[in-house]
Amino acid sequence: MSEWGGDGEATPERVAAWTEAIIRSAGPGADPACIDLIQSLRRLTCAAEGLIATATATFAAGQRGDVPPSDERRERVDRNIATQIGLARRESPRRARIHVGLATVLTTEMPHTFAALRTGRISEWRATIIVRETACLTREDRGKIDAQIGADPGHWETLSDGRTIAELRAMAYEADREHFVLARQRAVRDRRVTLRPLPAGMARLSATVPLVDAVAAYAGLEHAATGARGRGDDRSRGAIMADTLLHHLTAGNGPAERPVVPIAVNLLISDTALLGDGNEPAQCERFGPIPADLARDLVGVAADADLATLRRVYGSPKSLVAMESKARCFPAGLARLIRLRDRTCRMPFCDAPIRHIDHIVPAARGGPTSYGNGQGLCESCNHAKQPHGWYSHVRHRPDGRHQVETTTPTGHVYRSPAPTPPRSGVPAPPREERRSA
Repeated sequence: MSEWGGDGEATPERVAAWTEAIIRSAGPGADPACIDLIQSLRRLTCAAEGLIATATATFAAGQRGDVPPSDERRERVDRNIATQIGLARRESPRRARIHVGLATVLTTEMPHTFAALRTGRISEWRATIIVRETACLTREDRGKIDAQIGADPGHWETLSDGRTIAELRAMAYEADREHFVLARQRAVRDRRVTLRPLPAGMARLSATVPLVDAVAAYAGLEHAATGARGRGDDRSRGAIMADTLLHHLTAGNGPAERPVVPIAVNLLISDTALLGDGNEPAQCERFGPIPADLARDLVGVAADADLATLRRVYGSPKSLVAMESKARCFPAGLARLIRLRDRTCRMPFCDAPIRHIDHIVPAARGGPTSYGNGQGLCESCNHAKQPHGWYSHVRHRPDGRHQVETTTPTGHVYRSPAPTPPRSGVPAPPREERRSA
Protein backbone atom coordinates (compact mmCIF):
# COMPACT_ATOMS: atom_id res chain seq x y z
CA MET A 1 0.00 0.00 0.00
CA SER A 2 1.43 3.39 -0.94
CA GLU A 3 1.37 6.22 1.53
CA TRP A 4 -1.24 7.92 -0.64
CA GLY A 5 -3.54 4.92 -1.01
CA GLY A 6 -5.58 2.60 1.16
CA ASP A 7 -9.10 2.62 2.46
CA GLY A 8 -10.56 3.62 5.78
CA GLU A 9 -10.61 6.80 7.78
CA ALA A 10 -8.13 9.64 7.49
CA THR A 11 -6.24 9.06 10.70
CA PRO A 12 -3.78 11.66 12.05
CA GLU A 13 -0.92 9.29 11.19
CA ARG A 14 -2.05 8.85 7.58
CA VAL A 15 -2.63 12.59 7.10
CA ALA A 16 0.85 13.24 8.52
CA ALA A 17 2.29 10.84 5.92
CA TRP A 18 0.46 12.67 3.13
CA THR A 19 1.74 15.98 4.43
CA GLU A 20 5.34 14.70 4.50
CA ALA A 21 4.96 13.43 0.93
CA ILE A 22 3.83 16.89 -0.20
CA ILE A 23 6.70 18.53 1.65
CA ARG A 24 9.23 16.22 -0.01
CA SER A 25 7.76 16.70 -3.49
CA ALA A 26 9.82 18.89 -5.81
CA GLY A 27 6.87 19.67 -8.07
CA PRO A 28 6.64 19.52 -11.86
CA GLY A 29 8.93 21.45 -14.17
CA ALA A 30 6.67 22.10 -17.17
CA ASP A 31 4.24 25.04 -17.10
CA PRO A 32 1.09 23.01 -18.00
CA ALA A 33 1.91 20.49 -15.29
CA CYS A 34 2.28 23.34 -12.78
CA ILE A 35 -1.25 24.53 -13.55
CA ASP A 36 -2.58 20.98 -13.28
CA LEU A 37 -0.86 20.54 -9.92
CA ILE A 38 -2.25 23.84 -8.63
CA GLN A 39 -5.77 22.77 -9.59
CA SER A 40 -5.36 19.35 -7.98
CA LEU A 41 -3.87 20.74 -4.78
CA ARG A 42 -6.58 23.36 -4.59
CA ARG A 43 -9.24 20.65 -4.73
CA LEU A 44 -7.31 18.67 -2.14
CA THR A 45 -7.22 21.75 0.11
CA CYS A 46 -10.98 22.29 -0.24
CA ALA A 47 -11.71 18.62 0.48
CA ALA A 48 -9.43 18.80 3.53
CA GLU A 49 -11.38 21.83 4.75
CA GLY A 50 -14.53 19.77 4.42
CA LEU A 51 -13.01 17.00 6.53
CA ILE A 52 -11.93 19.58 9.11
CA ALA A 53 -15.55 20.75 9.25
CA THR A 54 -16.65 17.16 9.86
CA ALA A 55 -14.16 16.75 12.70
CA THR A 56 -15.12 20.13 14.16
CA ALA A 57 -18.84 19.35 14.15
CA THR A 58 -18.22 15.90 15.67
CA PHE A 59 -16.04 17.35 18.46
CA ALA A 60 -18.57 20.12 19.19
CA ALA A 61 -21.48 17.69 19.35
CA GLY A 62 -19.57 15.40 21.72
CA GLN A 63 -18.64 18.27 24.03
CA ARG A 64 -22.17 19.66 24.13
CA GLY A 65 -23.73 16.32 24.90
CA ASP A 66 -27.36 16.79 25.83
CA VAL A 67 -27.04 20.40 27.05
CA PRO A 68 -29.91 22.30 25.34
CA PRO A 69 -29.13 25.62 23.59
CA SER A 70 -31.34 27.48 26.07
CA ASP A 71 -29.37 26.26 29.10
CA GLU A 72 -27.03 28.82 30.68
CA ARG A 73 -24.30 26.14 30.74
CA ARG A 74 -24.31 26.07 26.93
CA GLU A 75 -22.45 29.38 26.64
CA ARG A 76 -19.61 28.14 28.85
CA VAL A 77 -19.42 24.87 26.91
CA ASP A 78 -19.35 26.74 23.59
CA ARG A 79 -16.50 28.97 24.82
CA ASN A 80 -14.57 25.87 25.80
CA ILE A 81 -15.18 24.30 22.38
CA ALA A 82 -14.13 27.42 20.48
CA THR A 83 -10.94 27.82 22.50
CA GLN A 84 -9.86 24.20 21.94
CA ILE A 85 -10.70 24.33 18.22
CA GLY A 86 -8.80 27.63 17.93
CA LEU A 87 -5.71 26.14 19.56
CA ALA A 88 -5.85 23.17 17.17
CA ARG A 89 -6.25 25.45 14.15
CA ARG A 90 -3.70 27.96 15.51
CA GLU A 91 -6.31 30.70 15.32
CA SER A 92 -8.05 32.96 17.79
CA PRO A 93 -11.14 31.71 19.68
CA ARG A 94 -13.22 34.32 17.88
CA ARG A 95 -12.31 32.89 14.47
CA ALA A 96 -12.68 29.37 15.83
CA ARG A 97 -16.23 30.11 16.98
CA ILE A 98 -17.06 31.08 13.38
CA HIS A 99 -15.63 27.77 12.16
CA VAL A 100 -17.61 25.83 14.76
CA GLY A 101 -20.81 27.58 13.71
CA LEU A 102 -20.03 26.96 10.04
CA ALA A 103 -19.34 23.27 10.62
CA THR A 104 -22.52 22.84 12.66
CA VAL A 105 -24.75 24.49 10.05
CA LEU A 106 -23.15 22.63 7.13
CA THR A 107 -23.48 19.22 8.73
CA THR A 108 -27.00 19.69 10.08
CA GLU A 109 -28.80 22.10 7.74
CA MET A 110 -27.06 22.36 4.35
CA PRO A 111 -26.09 18.89 3.08
CA HIS A 112 -25.67 19.95 -0.57
CA THR A 113 -23.32 22.81 0.22
CA PHE A 114 -21.44 20.50 2.58
CA ALA A 115 -21.14 17.84 -0.15
CA ALA A 116 -19.70 20.45 -2.53
CA LEU A 117 -17.08 21.31 0.10
CA ARG A 118 -16.27 17.68 0.95
CA THR A 119 -15.71 16.86 -2.72
CA GLY A 120 -13.46 19.87 -3.23
CA ARG A 121 -15.80 21.76 -5.57
CA ILE A 122 -16.04 24.87 -3.39
CA SER A 123 -13.70 26.31 -0.79
CA GLU A 124 -14.33 26.81 2.90
CA TRP A 125 -14.60 30.56 2.25
CA ARG A 126 -17.29 30.00 -0.41
CA ALA A 127 -19.20 27.77 2.01
CA THR A 128 -18.85 30.49 4.65
CA ILE A 129 -20.40 33.02 2.28
CA ILE A 130 -23.34 30.70 1.56
CA VAL A 131 -23.99 30.08 5.25
CA ARG A 132 -23.58 33.77 6.16
CA GLU A 133 -25.90 35.09 3.47
CA THR A 134 -28.68 32.64 4.43
CA ALA A 135 -28.31 33.12 8.19
CA CYS A 136 -31.41 35.36 8.36
CA LEU A 137 -33.68 32.62 7.01
CA THR A 138 -35.58 29.84 8.71
CA ARG A 139 -34.13 26.36 8.54
CA GLU A 140 -36.77 25.37 5.97
CA ASP A 141 -36.03 28.29 3.63
CA ARG A 142 -32.28 27.82 4.01
CA GLY A 143 -32.76 24.18 3.05
CA LYS A 144 -34.57 25.21 -0.15
CA ILE A 145 -31.67 27.43 -1.19
CA ASP A 146 -29.25 24.63 -0.32
CA ALA A 147 -31.23 22.30 -2.60
CA GLN A 148 -30.95 24.82 -5.44
CA ILE A 149 -27.19 24.89 -4.93
CA GLY A 150 -27.10 21.10 -5.03
CA ALA A 151 -29.13 21.06 -8.27
CA ASP A 152 -26.41 22.99 -10.13
CA PRO A 153 -23.12 22.89 -8.19
CA GLY A 154 -21.14 23.71 -11.33
CA HIS A 155 -22.80 27.12 -11.48
CA TRP A 156 -21.62 28.03 -7.97
CA GLU A 157 -18.11 26.79 -8.77
CA THR A 158 -17.68 29.37 -11.50
CA LEU A 159 -19.02 32.46 -9.69
CA SER A 160 -16.84 35.13 -8.15
CA ASP A 161 -17.33 35.97 -4.48
CA GLY A 162 -19.17 39.17 -5.39
CA ARG A 163 -21.62 37.43 -7.72
CA THR A 164 -22.13 34.65 -5.18
CA ILE A 165 -23.11 37.20 -2.53
CA ALA A 166 -25.40 39.08 -4.93
CA GLU A 167 -27.27 35.94 -6.05
CA LEU A 168 -27.63 34.59 -2.50
CA ARG A 169 -29.00 37.88 -1.21
CA ALA A 170 -31.56 37.94 -4.00
CA MET A 171 -32.57 34.36 -3.22
CA ALA A 172 -32.79 35.08 0.51
CA TYR A 173 -34.96 38.14 -0.09
CA GLU A 174 -37.33 36.17 -2.31
CA ALA A 175 -37.47 33.29 0.19
CA ASP A 176 -38.54 35.42 3.15
CA ARG A 177 -38.75 39.18 2.80
CA GLU A 178 -39.89 39.69 6.39
CA HIS A 179 -36.88 37.89 7.85
CA PHE A 180 -34.63 39.81 5.47
CA VAL A 181 -36.00 43.11 6.80
CA LEU A 182 -35.67 41.96 10.42
CA ALA A 183 -32.06 40.97 9.75
CA ARG A 184 -31.41 44.48 8.45
CA GLN A 185 -32.87 45.95 11.63
CA ARG A 186 -30.64 43.72 13.77
CA ALA A 187 -27.64 44.83 11.73
CA VAL A 188 -28.48 48.47 12.43
CA ARG A 189 -28.52 47.75 16.16
CA ASP A 190 -25.05 46.18 15.81
CA ARG A 191 -23.43 49.27 14.25
CA ARG A 192 -19.96 49.89 15.64
CA VAL A 193 -16.56 51.51 15.21
CA THR A 194 -13.32 49.51 15.11
CA LEU A 195 -9.63 50.37 15.11
CA ARG A 196 -6.89 48.25 13.52
CA PRO A 197 -3.13 48.97 13.39
CA LEU A 198 -1.44 49.17 9.98
CA PRO A 199 2.22 49.21 8.90
CA ALA A 200 4.34 52.39 8.93
CA GLY A 201 2.74 53.82 12.06
CA MET A 202 -0.74 54.10 10.53
CA ALA A 203 -4.12 52.75 11.64
CA ARG A 204 -7.51 52.01 10.07
CA LEU A 205 -10.54 53.59 11.75
CA SER A 206 -13.67 51.85 10.44
CA ALA A 207 -17.35 52.41 11.07
CA THR A 208 -20.06 49.82 10.31
CA VAL A 209 -23.18 51.95 9.81
CA PRO A 210 -26.40 51.85 7.74
CA LEU A 211 -25.77 52.05 4.00
CA VAL A 212 -27.66 55.32 3.46
CA ASP A 213 -25.71 57.07 6.20
CA ALA A 214 -22.42 55.71 4.92
CA VAL A 215 -23.11 56.90 1.38
CA ALA A 216 -24.10 60.36 2.65
CA ALA A 217 -20.96 60.64 4.81
CA TYR A 218 -18.71 59.53 1.96
CA ALA A 219 -20.38 61.95 -0.45
CA GLY A 220 -19.78 64.78 2.02
CA LEU A 221 -16.08 63.91 2.26
CA GLU A 222 -15.82 63.72 -1.54
CA HIS A 223 -17.48 67.11 -1.82
CA ALA A 224 -14.97 68.58 0.63
CA ALA A 225 -12.08 67.06 -1.33
CA THR A 226 -13.39 68.37 -4.64
CA GLY A 227 -13.73 71.88 -3.22
CA ALA A 228 -10.26 71.83 -1.68
CA ARG A 229 -8.66 70.58 -4.90
CA GLY A 230 -10.46 73.30 -6.82
CA ARG A 231 -8.93 75.89 -4.49
CA GLY A 232 -5.45 74.62 -5.29
CA ASP A 233 -4.88 72.19 -2.41
CA ASP A 234 -2.04 69.89 -3.52
CA ARG A 235 -2.97 66.99 -1.21
CA SER A 236 -4.43 63.86 -2.77
CA ARG A 237 -8.20 63.42 -2.69
CA GLY A 238 -7.84 60.56 -0.24
CA ALA A 239 -5.63 62.61 2.08
CA ILE A 240 -8.09 65.53 2.05
CA MET A 241 -11.01 63.21 2.85
CA ALA A 242 -9.09 61.59 5.72
CA ASP A 243 -7.99 64.97 7.12
CA THR A 244 -11.54 66.32 6.89
CA LEU A 245 -12.91 63.31 8.77
CA LEU A 246 -10.32 63.62 11.52
CA HIS A 247 -10.93 67.37 11.81
CA HIS A 248 -14.64 66.88 12.38
CA LEU A 249 -14.05 64.07 14.89
CA THR A 250 -11.26 65.62 16.95
CA ALA A 251 -11.37 69.39 16.45
CA GLY A 252 -14.95 70.33 15.57
CA ASN A 253 -15.35 74.08 15.18
CA GLY A 254 -12.92 74.97 17.92
CA PRO A 255 -11.00 73.80 20.98
CA ALA A 256 -14.16 73.88 23.09
CA GLU A 257 -15.56 70.93 21.12
CA ARG A 258 -12.57 68.68 21.65
CA PRO A 259 -13.13 65.45 23.57
CA VAL A 260 -13.20 66.00 27.30
CA VAL A 261 -12.61 62.34 28.21
CA PRO A 262 -8.95 61.92 29.24
CA ILE A 263 -7.03 59.40 27.15
CA ALA A 264 -4.04 57.50 28.57
CA VAL A 265 -1.72 55.60 26.24
CA ASN A 266 0.99 53.26 27.55
CA LEU A 267 4.28 53.28 25.66
CA LEU A 268 6.74 50.49 26.47
CA ILE A 269 10.17 51.74 25.40
CA SER A 270 13.80 51.18 26.30
CA ASP A 271 15.71 53.96 28.03
CA THR A 272 18.22 54.28 25.19
CA ALA A 273 15.48 54.57 22.57
CA LEU A 274 13.76 57.37 24.48
CA LEU A 275 16.66 59.26 26.00
CA GLY A 276 19.60 58.26 23.84
CA ASP A 277 20.20 57.26 20.25
CA GLY A 278 18.71 53.75 20.44
CA ASN A 279 16.69 52.31 17.59
CA GLU A 280 14.82 49.45 19.28
CA PRO A 281 11.12 49.55 18.33
CA ALA A 282 8.76 50.61 21.11
CA GLN A 283 5.42 48.99 21.94
CA CYS A 284 2.44 51.32 21.81
CA GLU A 285 -0.67 50.11 23.59
CA ARG A 286 -3.41 49.00 21.13
CA PHE A 287 -1.12 49.50 18.12
CA GLY A 288 1.83 47.15 18.67
CA PRO A 289 5.43 47.88 17.61
CA ILE A 290 6.29 51.34 16.31
CA PRO A 291 9.67 52.75 15.19
CA ALA A 292 11.80 54.42 17.83
CA ASP A 293 11.74 57.79 16.04
CA LEU A 294 7.92 57.70 15.91
CA ALA A 295 7.83 56.86 19.64
CA ARG A 296 10.05 59.87 20.38
CA ASP A 297 7.74 62.03 18.25
CA LEU A 298 4.71 60.78 20.23
CA VAL A 299 6.41 61.73 23.48
CA GLY A 300 7.00 65.24 22.15
CA VAL A 301 3.45 65.62 20.85
CA ALA A 302 1.92 64.36 24.11
CA ALA A 303 3.96 66.87 26.07
CA ASP A 304 2.44 69.74 24.08
CA ALA A 305 -1.14 68.45 23.68
CA ASP A 306 -4.11 68.41 26.02
CA LEU A 307 -5.84 65.45 24.37
CA ALA A 308 -3.83 62.54 25.71
CA THR A 309 -1.56 61.40 28.49
CA LEU A 310 1.38 59.24 27.44
CA ARG A 311 2.71 56.92 30.15
CA ARG A 312 6.28 55.87 29.41
CA VAL A 313 7.38 52.52 30.82
CA TYR A 314 10.97 51.34 30.51
CA GLY A 315 11.55 47.70 29.61
CA SER A 316 14.59 45.75 30.73
CA PRO A 317 16.16 43.12 28.44
CA LYS A 318 14.40 40.21 30.17
CA SER A 319 11.29 41.45 31.90
CA LEU A 320 9.55 44.33 33.55
CA VAL A 321 10.08 44.89 37.25
CA ALA A 322 8.03 42.32 39.17
CA MET A 323 5.52 43.06 41.89
CA GLU A 324 3.59 40.85 44.29
CA SER A 325 0.47 41.32 46.39
CA LYS A 326 -1.14 39.49 49.27
CA ALA A 327 -4.60 40.42 48.01
CA ARG A 328 -6.58 37.96 45.89
CA CYS A 329 -7.47 40.64 43.31
CA PHE A 330 -4.59 42.10 41.32
CA PRO A 331 -3.89 45.71 42.42
CA ALA A 332 -4.04 48.38 39.71
CA GLY A 333 -0.28 48.84 39.47
CA LEU A 334 0.44 45.12 39.26
CA ALA A 335 -2.35 44.60 36.75
CA ARG A 336 -0.92 47.43 34.63
CA LEU A 337 2.52 45.79 34.59
CA ILE A 338 1.01 42.47 33.48
CA ARG A 339 -0.94 44.21 30.72
CA LEU A 340 2.21 45.93 29.52
CA ARG A 341 4.12 42.65 29.54
CA ASP A 342 1.47 40.59 27.74
CA ARG A 343 0.03 43.36 25.46
CA THR A 344 -2.79 41.11 24.17
CA CYS A 345 -4.56 37.96 25.40
CA ARG A 346 -1.99 35.34 26.39
CA MET A 347 -3.99 32.39 25.07
CA PRO A 348 -2.00 31.12 22.05
CA PHE A 349 -3.13 32.57 18.70
CA CYS A 350 -5.57 35.00 20.37
CA ASP A 351 -4.74 38.68 19.91
CA ALA A 352 -7.89 40.11 21.50
CA PRO A 353 -7.55 43.00 23.97
CA ILE A 354 -6.89 42.05 27.59
CA ARG A 355 -10.04 42.30 29.74
CA HIS A 356 -9.16 40.14 32.78
CA ILE A 357 -6.00 39.55 34.81
CA ASP A 358 -6.06 35.84 35.57
CA HIS A 359 -4.27 33.67 38.14
CA ILE A 360 -2.33 31.08 36.11
CA VAL A 361 -2.32 28.70 39.06
CA PRO A 362 -5.75 29.45 40.59
CA ALA A 363 -5.88 31.16 43.95
CA ALA A 364 -8.05 28.29 45.20
CA ARG A 365 -5.05 25.98 44.64
CA GLY A 366 -2.62 28.31 46.39
CA GLY A 367 -1.58 30.40 43.38
CA PRO A 368 -0.18 33.77 44.51
CA THR A 369 -1.36 37.17 43.29
CA SER A 370 1.98 37.97 41.68
CA TYR A 371 3.55 39.22 38.50
CA GLY A 372 4.79 35.72 37.66
CA ASN A 373 1.46 34.00 38.36
CA GLY A 374 -0.62 36.56 36.49
CA GLN A 375 -1.58 36.65 32.82
CA GLY A 376 -3.74 38.91 30.72
CA LEU A 377 -6.69 37.21 29.05
CA CYS A 378 -9.66 38.36 27.01
CA GLU A 379 -13.07 37.68 28.53
CA SER A 380 -13.80 34.73 26.27
CA CYS A 381 -10.54 32.88 26.95
CA ASN A 382 -10.78 33.46 30.69
CA HIS A 383 -14.28 32.01 30.80
CA ALA A 384 -13.24 29.11 28.57
CA LYS A 385 -10.74 28.01 31.21
CA GLN A 386 -13.39 27.74 33.92
CA PRO A 387 -14.81 24.31 32.95
CA HIS A 388 -13.08 21.41 34.69
CA GLY A 389 -10.02 19.96 32.96
CA TRP A 390 -7.87 23.00 32.09
CA TYR A 391 -4.49 23.20 33.76
CA SER A 392 -1.79 25.88 33.46
CA HIS A 393 1.56 26.52 35.08
CA VAL A 394 4.44 28.94 34.67
CA ARG A 395 7.79 28.25 33.07
CA HIS A 396 10.59 30.55 32.03
CA ARG A 397 12.37 30.34 28.70
CA PRO A 398 16.16 30.21 28.54
CA ASP A 399 16.16 33.94 27.73
CA GLY A 400 14.24 34.62 30.94
CA ARG A 401 10.92 35.43 29.31
CA HIS A 402 7.74 34.51 31.15
CA GLN A 403 5.96 31.52 29.60
CA VAL A 404 2.58 29.91 30.32
CA GLU A 405 2.11 26.22 29.58
CA THR A 406 -1.56 25.22 29.25
CA THR A 407 -2.95 21.69 29.03
CA THR A 408 -6.47 21.37 27.56
CA PRO A 409 -9.08 18.77 28.61
CA THR A 410 -8.02 16.58 25.65
CA GLY A 411 -4.43 16.46 26.95
CA HIS A 412 -2.88 18.74 24.33
CA VAL A 413 -0.21 21.14 25.57
CA TYR A 414 0.24 24.71 24.29
CA ARG A 415 2.94 27.21 25.26
CA SER A 416 2.57 30.97 25.27
CA PRO A 417 5.74 33.03 25.83
CA ALA A 418 5.41 36.69 26.70
CA PRO A 419 6.43 39.10 23.91
CA THR A 420 10.04 40.23 23.91
CA PRO A 421 10.27 43.61 25.69
CA PRO A 422 12.30 46.48 24.19
CA ARG A 423 15.95 46.06 25.02
CA SER A 424 18.58 48.69 25.57
CA GLY A 425 21.71 49.17 23.58
CA VAL A 426 20.40 48.89 19.99
CA PRO A 427 22.10 51.73 18.13
CA ALA A 428 20.27 53.86 15.61
CA PRO A 429 21.53 53.83 11.98
CA PRO A 430 23.72 56.71 10.83
CA ARG A 431 21.86 59.89 10.05
CA GLU A 432 22.73 59.51 6.37
CA GLU A 433 20.96 56.14 6.25
CA ARG A 434 17.90 57.52 8.06
CA ARG A 435 17.63 60.38 5.57
CA SER A 436 17.95 58.01 2.59
CA ALA A 437 15.29 55.68 4.03
